Amino acid sequence: MVACPNCRSKDVGKIGINQYYCWNCYIELTISKGIIYTHQVEEDGSLSSLDDLFSEEERRFNA
Repeated sequence: MVACPNCRSKDVGKIGINQYYCWNCYIELTISKGIIYTHQVEEDGSLSSLDDLFSEEERRFNA
């Protein structure tokens, strides 16, 4: 189960292959090679990276 690295919520839904959405803080998560990449969804639908807010250890996905 994926936990959001931002709010630690487990209220995360799958929206695609290796793509998830946190319903608590409204960010999109993508998992690639064991690392969680975080994005904020902008008003126009584009994505802005939030990866610089977290250490690599915080972004590591442990299944």
